[in-house]
Amino acid sequence: MIHLAKTMPPSPADNATMTIGEVADYLKVTERTIYRLAGAKQIPAFKVGGNWRFSKVDIELWIRDQSASTDNPKISNAHRRK
Repeated sequence: MIHLAKTMPPSPADNATMTIGEVADYLKVTERTIYRLAGAKQIPAFKVGGNWRFSKVDIELWIRDQSASTDNPKISNAHRRK
């Protein structure tokens, strides 16, 4: 069986560049949250002419990474041995 997703080249929309507003809408958070995450380098982002931009592919990978880290939470300080 042929899997088209593996044989077809990615479309330009797959690696679209997104703005602060688009990422905020995509993640269902406020623009302020995205500014904070980008400024703290907690979300993959880059600047073009002083404006934040985001690769959709990088955001989707970041979401997967965030989901994986919540599936395996680290031991909280309250449960660590002293």
